[in-house]
Amino acid sequence: MTSATTAPGTRASAAPVAGGNALAGTRTLIRFALRRDRVRLPVWIGALLLGTLTTANSFRTLYSDPQDRANAVAGADSPANLALSGPRHYLTDDGFGSILSHQMIGFTAVLVGLMSVLVVTRHTRAEEETGRAELVRSTVVGRHAHLAAALSVAVLANLVLALLLALGLTGLGLEGVDAAGSLVYGFAHAAAGLVFAAVAAVTAQFTAHTRGASGAALAVIGVAYALRAAGDSGGDGALSWLSPIGWVQRSYPYVDNRWWPLLLCLVCAVACAAAGFVLSTRRDVGAGLRPEKLGSPTASAALATPVGFALRLHRGMLTGFGAGLFLMGAMYGSVLGEAEDMLQGIDEIEEALARLGGASVVESFASMVMVVLTVVAAVYVVMAALRPRAEETAGRAEPLLATGLSRSRWVGGHLAVAMGGGTVVLLLAGLGFGVAGAASTGDAGLLPDLVGAALAYAPALWVTAGVAVVLFGWFPRAGQAAWIVPVYAFVVGYLGQILQFPGWMNNLSPFGHIPRLPAADLDWTPLLLLTLVAAGLVWLGLAGFRRRDLDMK
Repeated sequence: MTSATTAPGTRASAAPVAGGNALAGTRTLIRFALRRDRVRLPVWIGALLLGTLTTANSFRTLYSDPQDRANAVAGADSPANLALSGPRHYLTDDGFGSILSHQMIGFTAVLVGLMSVLVVTRHTRAEEETGRAELVRSTVVGRHAHLAAALSVAVLANLVLALLLALGLTGLGLEGVDAAGSLVYGFAHAAAGLVFAAVAAVTAQFTAHTRGASGAALAVIGVAYALRAAGDSGGDGALSWLSPIGWVQRSYPYVDNRWWPLLLCLVCAVACAAAGFVLSTRRDVGAGLRPEKLGSPTASAALATPVGFALRLHRGMLTGFGAGLFLMGAMYGSVLGEAEDMLQGIDEIEEALARLGGASVVESFASMVMVVLTVVAAVYVVMAALRPRAEETAGRAEPLLATGLSRSRWVGGHLAVAMGGGTVVLLLAGLGFGVAGAASTGDAGLLPDLVGAALAYAPALWVTAGVAVVLFGWFPRAGQAAWIVPVYAFVVGYLGQILQFPGWMNNLSPFGHIPRLPAADLDWTPLLLLTLVAAGLVWLGLAGFRRRDLDMK
């Protein structure tokens, strides 16, 4: 037993001395975050840069003739197409830069926002959820250091991307793609990224879970895109001014080169970041402002099974992807009725559609769009199939496997949800595509055709899950390499059709063996073979997991 005394004439302090540095240790945490993201951030930035430069460079052949560009501009002037791309003002110019900005900014701004959200939640909420933040803050680290470091890394990543985009596009030497417009184009992406990074700083304060913080921020991105699409298709564009994506599009790179809409993004980002810092002082480390709901006192019978337990863990992500792909399919379906007029005169796309076959342009175009929808579904499958690795590294797998639950049943539950959920997501994508497509074309027969075309890709999704489980079972540290499958499928299966990649490249992807319904006839042989390959990969992955040690925590 010990006691403390105070000298006569002095007063004992009832609280810690005020005036500590709330940002102490921020510089060290920034270096640590950059060290942890030394692979992730270059991959993100490199993919966004390469995708933009490849698309811009392809315009040399896609729109080699001024008449091709004029046809593309004329075909884009419809409410449905404006909802997918951007405001009509871009169509007053038929230069390469204007076409690039119109077609790309709305799409890539979403991806930049996704990168920024994941950076912030990874270095704030994820650190608290795993307990590392509490350990770090027990040293000489200020209460705001983690959030400040995360935002600093997001800012740095967006600025690097902006400068690389500006330099890369200028270096292409395309007609109408000048240095001034390229700077506006690059910093438009950075502005969008900063807004959504600051939004993530706010959502990270409300929930105690990383997935909840990321999901709420991604929902904001979805709402921003929907407001932008509704505003641009409506004519007056009023709703677009409620969206950060609408702001950056109205910088009009290569057309007007406005900088002031980007200042709106900066003001919004500063306001949201400040709110994040203030809200972080009103909660405990590891907790959220929103109180946790009390669960049921007894578990359901389904929750006591591996599949039911896995479904409980995946249900939020599965619901989000299902709703998102249904809406995405509906958006693409709404332009099917205008596909022939929209693509008329663009020789390379017409040749790509002709190679796919099909009785009409609508069927051929639908088969190309189906590749995009299935690649997004494959993103869900990879995330779900790699969830066991996240459970293992977080130390939650060990106590489960210490019971009577076998390794194969535990991983099998996650795989069942990944493969079955991927099939459900495909069904919803095809349903949204079919309903909207049938309405826009007046052909009710498109609904079952497009639903069937989507479900035909299910074996390719199962192979994707099989690749992920093989990496998890035998090479767990290389599990992130499973992302190569959907990325390669998009580059070769979609862009490759337009840029005329060699056929053997498409054969390297499981998605390349799926019949391009509804343009092609159904062939069951590749579907059965891919199903067998998926079963073999799952068996191989489970065999590897049974033979290796767990990452112990």
